[in-house]
Amino acid sequence: MKKKLKKVLKDFWYGKPHGERRLGDLYIGNTGLYKHREWRGVKDTFYYFNKIWLYNYGGILMDIMRFGGPIIAVKGLLRYRWFGQTYLTALHWFDRGLEGMRGEVLRASAWHYRAMTCETIRQFMHMFRADTRLHGGKKNKWYYKTIMHDETVCGSVFYGYRDRMENIAMQLVPYFVTCHVNNHTVLHYIDAVQSIGLPGDPCPMCQAEAGLLVLDDVPDYSPVMITSNEACDASVATSVLHDWFLNKPLISMTQPMRFNDPLVHEYTMNEIKEAWKFIEEQMGEKPDFDVYVEYTEKYNELTKFEHEKWDVAANTPYYPINGVAQALYRIYYSQVGYREIWAKTDAKVKKILNKCVEQKINTFPMTRHRVLAWSCAPLYFSNWCTWAYNCWGLNVIMNMDSLMFDIVLRTDNEEDALFDLARYHEMAPMRRMAVGGHEHIFEIWENLERFNCDMVMMYDQLQCKGMQGIVGLFEDEFRERNIHAIWMPHALPDKRTVSRAEIRSIINDYMFTVMREEPLDPSLLDFDDIMSW
Repeated sequence: MKKKLKKVLKDFWYGKPHGERRLGDLYIGNTGLYKHREWRGVKDTFYYFNKIWLYNYGGILMDIMRFGGPIIAVKGLLRYRWFGQTYLTALHWFDRGLEGMRGEVLRASAWHYRAMTCETIRQFMHMFRADTRLHGGKKNKWYYKTIMHDETVCGSVFYGYRDRMENIAMQLVPYFVTCHVNNHTVLHYIDAVQSIGLPGDPCPMCQAEAGLLVLDDVPDYSPVMITSNEACDASVATSVLHDWFLNKPLISMTQPMRFNDPLVHEYTMNEIKEAWKFIEEQMGEKPDFDVYVEYTEKYNELTKFEHEKWDVAANTPYYPINGVAQALYRIYYSQVGYREIWAKTDAKVKKILNKCVEQKINTFPMTRHRVLAWSCAPLYFSNWCTWAYNCWGLNVIMNMDSLMFDIVLRTDNEEDALFDLARYHEMAPMRRMAVGGHEHIFEIWENLERFNCDMVMMYDQLQCKGMQGIVGLFEDEFRERNIHAIWMPHALPDKRTVSRAEIRSIINDYMFTVMREEPLDPSLLDFDDIMSW
């Protein structure tokens, strides 16, 4: 009895150890929603309640106040489906991504989530502030000082205007972030574009982006639009629909499919110049090289710290960031470009990282396999890697898209700066490795070695024609190299093609039948979360 009481008190104070937690028992049947939140021990539970729940609710309110105020936010809430359906559920996004996390991993990962939340609010509040639809059709000063562009046009292209103008990606907040926070919202947009006759087989990412326009669910916040063909031909078709629905001056800043040729690189440089010329003609502003240098050098510091993090992740067990926080934060900030919130977050995370290294804290002690996630991920289930660690001890060390944009940009003179900016732009998500030539997608082998991974989670985007064409090549290489690879079929934002439960079942089957292993937490093997966010 005394021993049992001692165990109960220990579990109360520290939380149950991995293997006894039974996190699946927290879920309400057939939903994947929580009956109550996890007890992580006194210290981590109070940290979660105070520094994650209360802090982020307070932070959300503060961000809304400082980026435009509650009145314009309520107007946006009532006007745009994606805002009301998605961002009111943001804290559940934290819960999923941080499930089972303790100690320094909980803290470092949560700061990444907080940064993305803050930047998302800044973007949609700026959209609302400039939106003619929320101001009786009037075009205010914000409207004329904002550049609208595709989410796949990197923010670095616009550094030279940052002292006078804003640039906001049209689909990043209404589409891309929504997939991760609430996987239901985006389905309306896919259905909408198919309802006007678009076949269901093109990339669902492009379908969803176009569906925003079909449902008239995008703020009108800029006099211009800059589109891109990234990553594939479906994006080209999306640009045509953008031109049709937006009905405003538009330029397509296209990227080459193969970008190692110097002549092709010169083409990319000219495309960037044409975009700058377009902005000057339409908005009367030229890029300022000194301003470009200022923001580029700040961004370079983020890249240098990223390399430090990768070095710790590759060579030690002391890396305090889980797979989903690492991937989403890296993709988000590298695509958006420098913002002050990224520097503040990196400063906080650096302290945690240094502590883990100095004190030799094994941050993922239940790791059985170090996993490299490759190709394009399922946007509706980005937190699968949190589940995989809790259930099976699969620790996702690195994600393919995190490796994009991996250069320090030169700023010593305008010619070199433009050269590097073009090379950076060519390394956009999905372009460099997914459809940029087989030699790039096969960078997987060197990264397996670089990050000391013994397993690959191979994303299989069922509607990506480029990736489907080389499945056999990967299979041959996996067999020849004796690499364990789990193929994860999915349809980017559309969970109806392959559900999250099906993805978990595929991983379960592989771990049971091929790896001959037993789960760390059997309660997570089988549950239905089709209705959850």
